[in-house]
Amino acid sequence: MGGAKRCRDSLTNNHRLIIQAPSTTSDPRKHWAATLHDAVGASFLRADSRKLLVRIGVSAGDIDPYYWLSRLNQSDRIIWHARHHNEIVFACGSACVVSGDGPSPHDQIDQEVSEILNRPGDEMRFYGGLRFDQEYDPDEIWSAFSGYRFVLPRFEFISRGDQIQVYCNLVFPEDHDHRENILMEILAFETEPAGLLESGSVPVLIGRENHPERDVWAERITWALNKFEENGLEKVVLARRADLYFESPIEPFKLLKQLLASTPNCFHYHFEAPDGSAFIGATPERLFYRNGLTIESEAVAGTQPRGETVLDDEVFRASLLTSEKELREHAYVREYIRNVLAEFCESVSIDHEASEMKLTRGRHLVSRITGVLRASISNLEILKSLHPTPAVSGFPNQYSVDVIREVEEFDRGWYAGPVGWIGRDAAHFAVALRCGLIRGNTVALFSGAGIVKGSEPLSEWKEIEQKILDFINVLELDLERTQ
Repeated sequence: MGGAKRCRDSLTNNHRLIIQAPSTTSDPRKHWAATLHDAVGASFLRADSRKLLVRIGVSAGDIDPYYWLSRLNQSDRIIWHARHHNEIVFACGSACVVSGDGPSPHDQIDQEVSEILNRPGDEMRFYGGLRFDQEYDPDEIWSAFSGYRFVLPRFEFISRGDQIQVYCNLVFPEDHDHRENILMEILAFETEPAGLLESGSVPVLIGRENHPERDVWAERITWALNKFEENGLEKVVLARRADLYFESPIEPFKLLKQLLASTPNCFHYHFEAPDGSAFIGATPERLFYRNGLTIESEAVAGTQPRGETVLDDEVFRASLLTSEKELREHAYVREYIRNVLAEFCESVSIDHEASEMKLTRGRHLVSRITGVLRASISNLEILKSLHPTPAVSGFPNQYSVDVIREVEEFDRGWYAGPVGWIGRDAAHFAVALRCGLIRGNTVALFSGAGIVKGSEPLSEWKEIEQKILDFINVLELDLERTQ
C-alpha cells in the first residue's frame, strides 16, 4: 500500500487522511480499488461498538465519473455541483437514508440527520431534497420520489479539475453488519470498464404534451389576476409542465454533462429515485449557504432574455433594471428573505439595490443577503422558514400556495423545492428550477413565471416557453417539433 499523508480536503474544509495509491504503468483502477479495499478492511478491524463516522479517501486519477455512474450497478446515484465551484460530487450507494412523507417533515429530518452527523469522527454530508408542497398528493410521475429524501452516500467521487478522489463513508456500529458487501462493492470498481461518456444526439423526439395548453393557461392567468383585486393577492408564481416523448430511453448522465457544459453560473444536480427515474437540472438560484454562523442567501426574481446582438442585449438589460413590474416582483422576494433571516441572525446585510445576474440564455434581478446567525440555529429551522420564497410561490406566501394548489393541474413534485446537502454545521441548498424528470422514454420539463398586477397571459406563456426551449436547446432537438 502507498504511504499516507495529511492533505487539505476542500469538500469539508477539514484535514482528512487521504491514502495515495501507488503509481504504476498498468491499469490504475486495480491499484486504487485495492488500496481503498485494504484501508476500509483495516477500519473494520479497528472499529468497535462505538458510534463513529469514518471516511477514507484514495486518489483515483482522471476517470470519467459520468461514465462510471452510468455503468455502476449502484442505487442512489447523485451528482451535485455548486455554482462557481470547480468541485463536482458524484455519489452512489447509501450508508444511510433519511426519507419519508408528511405535511411538516423538517423536525423529523433534523432529528434523524443530526443523530448521524453529530457522531464523533469525520465530516460527512447528506445530499437530497424535498417536494415543493408536502401537503399536495403526489402524481403518478412523482410516485417513486418521497416527500423528502436525504442520502449519506456510501461512495463519493470528488472531481477537482482533472483529478478524482474516491471516498468510502462508514457509519459505525451499523456498518459492522455490512462489511462483506462493502468490500465486494469496492472490488467491483476494478472490473468496471474504462471509458468516456460520449456526447451526441438524444433519441428521436416523437411528441410533446403541454400541461396546461395555451388557452387554458390564459384562462388561469386571468383568474389569478382577478384574485389580485378581490383578495389582496400581490404575486403568484404559476408553472407549466411540458412532457417530451422519445423513441428510446434518455441517458440522464449524458444530459447533465451537457447541461453543465452549456449552463455556467448555475447549480447542477441529479437525484435518482429508487425506481431509477432521475430528477436533473441547472438552476441559477441559491436558497442559502450556511457555514458555521455565517449565512448567505439571495433574492432572484425578475426576468428578461438575452439579445442576439450586443445592442439588443443592452436593451433587455436596461429594461430589466428599470421595469416597474420586474422590480416590484423582485421586491417581494427580497423583503421576504431579509425578514426571515432577521429572525435567526444577530445581524443582516443586503445589497443596496438589485443588480443583474447574467446567464447564457437569460438574465435576472438579484439581491445578495448575508447574516450572522445566532447560536444553536439548525439548518432545518432555516430551511423550513425560507422555503418557499415568493420567487417560487408568490406573496403573501401562504395565500399564493393556496392559489397554486387550486389552479395548477399537475403536481410540482421536487420542482421548485430545495435541493442540496446538509453537514454538521454547514448546509448548501439551491432552488430546483430549470429542471426535468426523466422516466425511461419521457422527459417532463418544468418552468414557471411570476404573475403580478399588469401581467399579460401571452407574455407569461412566452417567458416560460423560452425557459423550456433553453433546456431543449441543450438536448439539441429540432425546435420545430417541440412547439
